[in-house]
Amino acid sequence: MPRGRKTQGATKPAMSVVEAGRKGGERVLAERGPEFFSKIGKKGGQRVRELINAGRRAEAS
Repeated sequence: MPRGRKTQGATKPAMSVVEAGRKGGERVLAERGPEFFSKIGKKGGQRVRELINAGRRAEAS
């Protein structure tokens, strides 16, 4: 049995975290489309930029 995989009962292997994430991502893509991923990617990038700049300001103080 692969590492990180547990069984449900005696026969059926449980879904791995990787498999669950993939299936969830595919479902969101089908429901919301690729534009949604573009929007949330931009939001994440902006937040990272803000955090980096805040860290630089804190170091300078």
